[in-house]
Formats: sequence, structure tokens, C-alpha cells
Amino acid sequence: MTRPFELGLHTFVDYNPAEGGRLGISPEQRMKNLLEEAKLADEVGLDVFGVGEHHRPDYLASSPSTILAAIAGITSNIRLTSAVTVLGTDDPVRVFQQYATIDLISGGRAEIMAGRGSFSESFPLFMGGRTFDYDTLFAERLDLLLRARAQTRVNWQGTYRTALSGEGIYPRPVPKDDPHAELPVWLAVGGTPASAVRAGQLGLPMALAIIGGMPEQFAGFVELYRDSARSAGKLPQTALGINSHGFIAENSQYAADLYFPAHAAQMDRIGAERGWPRMRRDAFENDRSLRGAVFAGDPEQVTEKILFHHDLFHHQRFLMQSVGMLPHRQVMKSIELFGTQVAPAVRQEIARREAAQAQLDTALTPPKDCL
Repeated sequence: MTRPFELGLHTFVDYNPAEGGRLGISPEQRMKNLLEEAKLADEVGLDVFGVGEHHRPDYLASSPSTILAAIAGITSNIRLTSAVTVLGTDDPVRVFQQYATIDLISGGRAEIMAGRGSFSESFPLFMGGRTFDYDTLFAERLDLLLRARAQTRVNWQGTYRTALSGEGIYPRPVPKDDPHAELPVWLAVGGTPASAVRAGQLGLPMALAIIGGMPEQFAGFVELYRDSARSAGKLPQTALGINSHGFIAENSQYAADLYFPAHAAQMDRIGAERGWPRMRRDAFENDRSLRGAVFAGDPEQVTEKILFHHDLFHHQRFLMQSVGMLPHRQVMKSIELFGTQVAPAVRQEIARREAAQAQLDTALTPPKDCL
């Protein structure tokens, strides 16, 4: 059966003290605003809300599981995921326990999006001066996380964590008929081929971050993921999500004018640490064109762009992140437009395309007595 297309939001809970002062928003108020945003996302019918992990002064989400537990208590239907959990510097058993607890609170709506992390700030906090092989560290922690999900009592031995000899791991998530649907674990990747191969070989759903360049550049990466899953006999259990930056307003130019300063300010802060050039308005405008990576515009423009990506990737999920500090009222309006206009239009068109393809496949399949 075809997996329904899902649309949602994810956030690092951006907070800049200078911008917060200008907007009259304290960290406490920013968290209250976030809860209102998540509640609205649920009310307007979006499918997923994600919170990512960072340990920097410009983000408040150092503990996504705590935030998601709060959101679980005020929502009814929306799926709740980390986006991402930096698994290399966390304990897989505690990660499983935290998200199994959220799953119980939310009635089976929790997910884990595990990733290597694109920032290094968690490593000195939690790993200190310890030496490690980064790929081995991540691989063994992912292995333990998946074992904890599959087995209540785990026998496991690795290099960077105390071995387990049949200890029980509790609580367990809400049971489901399909074991792959119990506390789903997505693998978050940013363009490293080995990560795509790992996700495919394990049969894990993959969340691909596309935050720059043209989407066509990632087509081979997606094919590598599916080829790896096919070779491992796990293609049927895979799924693909695309995570990108964006913001929606009723007028395309207004969306661009409001979003660009916040987006550019945050990207420039990160860019100054990494040697990137400052973001120019003409580059931003190119990014928000049909073949760019930023989904900033009116509902029709964003709908068209999601469908353009779907033509390329045939993915099953799209998550949008509004980068930088924006006025809460405008963020709420963006969520409303996403849920009430963009999401229904995207779902309807993808369902139409899939039904047409199914009809074509049936018409081209010879009758059994002709085989």
C-alpha cells in the first residue's frame, strides 16, 4: 500500500538575545510561542512536528525530548520527532527510554530522527578529550538504539559504552501491528554517500537535508539509498523525507521581504564560523526559485515547489524549517497557510498522480494467462 504523503515542520527553537530584546521576547516567551506553534500545526492538520538538538547560544533546543513531551500533552494527532538527535554524544538507551516515554504520553506518535550532527558543540560537552573514531562511534550507537527498539532485554558489546548482558530496557513504546511502526527511527543525512548506504542497508527511513544548491544534485544520492536498500532486500520498508528551509505568507514578495533578514542573519552567524560568504539578497532570491532550496513564498509557489521536488525524488515526507527569529504572529500565519492551503493541495495532487500511475501500471501488466 502506498504510504500517504506527510508534511510538517521542524525547528531548533532559534533565539538570539539581541533580536529577542528588539521583539520583546524572552527565552521563556519563546518557549511559550513554540508550544502555540506546535498546537496550531496539529489543529490545521499537519502530520509531523520536529525539534532538533543544539548546544549553542542562538538555539534553545538542547533537550528536544523535554520539549516534545510538553507538546505531546497539548496535541492530538501530529507525529512528534527529534530533528535530529545527535546520537554520537548521547546514550542510545536513554534516547530510547525518553522517546518511548513520549510515545506513551502521546498515544503512539513519537519518532526518533538520529543523525551524526552538522555541528560539533555537543562533543566537548559530553565526550571531553576522549579519543574516538567518529564513524565507529555513530555506527555502534545506532546499532544499540535499534536493538533497544527490537528487544526488551539486550545483549550488546561495543567500544565506547558499557556492555549490556540481558538487562531490560523500559518503558516500551505503544505496541503496533507493524513492528517497523513502533517508535520509528529515521536516519538523518546531509549528503555523505556512506550515510545513504547505511540507511539503505539497514532499511531505515532517511531524512535528507537540502538547504542549498539545486535539488537535482541530490538525485544520485537518493538513488544510492534506494539501490542499497534493494540490494539488502529492504526496499519495501524504506521511506524518504526532505527537510528544507522555508516560510509562507499570503503574498510571495511579502514572504521574501519578511523572511530574508531573519534567515540571512542566522545563516551569516553560522557562516562566520565556517568561512562562508555573507548571504546576498540575489542569492536568496535564486534559492527561493523553483529549482532552489528555500521554500519561501505564497501558498501556490510553495505547493509548486514541493511537487517539483516530488517529481525528482518520489519522497514520502516534507518538513519545513523557518530559520531565524521571526515575529510570532507571522510564524503562526505561515503555519496556518501551510496546513490549510499547501498541505491539502500537495496531498491531493500526489494522490492523483499515484492513482494515475497505478492505473497505467495495471494497463501495462499482461493478464496472468498470457505469462
